[in-house]
Amino acid sequence: MILPAAVLAAVPVPPTYFYPFVNPYEATVMELPREFEVRLPSEIPVREFVVHPFPKRHIPEVFWYENGLTCSLAYQDREAPLVFLIAGSGSRFDVPRMLKLQKVLYKAGFHVISITSPTHMDFVVNAASGLPGIASDDAKDLYRVMELAWQKVRGDVRVSSFMLAGYSLGGFDAAFIARIDDREHRFDFKRVLLINPPVCLYDSVTALDQLLVDNVPGGMDNFDAWFRGVFSQTMQLAESWGPGGLSGESMYRTYKRMQPSESNLAALIGLTARMNAADMIFTADVMNGGGYIVPKNVRLTSTTSLTRYAIVAYKTSFADYFNEWLLPHYQMKEPGLTRQALLQRENLRALEPYLRGNAKFGLVHNEDDIILVPGDIEYLERVFGDRAWIFPSGGHMGNMFQPDVVSAITGFLKGKEE
Repeated sequence: MILPAAVLAAVPVPPTYFYPFVNPYEATVMELPREFEVRLPSEIPVREFVVHPFPKRHIPEVFWYENGLTCSLAYQDREAPLVFLIAGSGSRFDVPRMLKLQKVLYKAGFHVISITSPTHMDFVVNAASGLPGIASDDAKDLYRVMELAWQKVRGDVRVSSFMLAGYSLGGFDAAFIARIDDREHRFDFKRVLLINPPVCLYDSVTALDQLLVDNVPGGMDNFDAWFRGVFSQTMQLAESWGPGGLSGESMYRTYKRMQPSESNLAALIGLTARMNAADMIFTADVMNGGGYIVPKNVRLTSTTSLTRYAIVAYKTSFADYFNEWLLPHYQMKEPGLTRQALLQRENLRALEPYLRGNAKFGLVHNEDDIILVPGDIEYLERVFGDRAWIFPSGGHMGNMFQPDVVSAITGFLKGKEE
């Protein structure tokens, strides 16, 4: 049902909503202390399986450990809706955030198939049909994986309907996947939930990268020394945590002891985004024969030192990759394509006629999300209307497991009883 824009308003946040971090950088980096998180089961029935989108693909020797794309299925012992869950930028299907979100959805009564981000090296090696980073093509690759994954498990679970959800880049991808499915009708998704997505991927990764550029002490000329110091500190802290290692609680305790400045937090967030991009760019370069990070015709083996290439990749931003390689690649396929035209068609604004008033789409977001640029949150509220849950704080996904946020996620996917 299409609703007039005038009657749409974002869902009000419950008056009980509480989030302990008011600084958006702190909110992004720090997981909730356990006492503020939703309670989840310690174990759920899950099995992993492998799909081979391109079974005859030659895998370069440097990626000797890659042999198909691994996914996972969390399954109920009864008929239930199945949610395809897409990971955020640079993340595998089994990172801690995905495992916890899988438990959230399982507890709510869903089967869950978890899928790696198209920007993670596992996906680039095994499932990418070209260069990652263009939403419409990444969505085609994800849709292919989803079809193969469903074929793998369809005899093992009883499914009443299909849903689609993703967070960050995975939420952004979900909108483009849904548009494909409306043409192909493989799943006919009943509901599609976007959790903390960017509006424009290029704008968001540029904003994240600027956090690094603006906050590295001494500027980017000092990047190498600063990066070595950060890595060394991180390893020392990880060793001091003892049993349990890195966790939300241990980070919370360590953070209170260290009291890092806002600029250091911002730089660390930017560094994480830069490292995710570097892994993607290096992998895509190798898979396409080199020439960007790795010289052409250089043979990388399982014992080749990759340090020199890593240094180059870490100094390469997503904007560099887009302008120097991705855009020319698409211009070769579409003569006359301009940079602005490519950017305009690969963001949520291009999907506005499809998303606005479309009752199967929902949105969960935060007003202080650091991946958004000015005007984005107001735009999303106008487009999604009463299918948008906008929380006042939480940074970029920091509040994902706060009880009110979990209620918004599961409540939308469950929908009204029919």
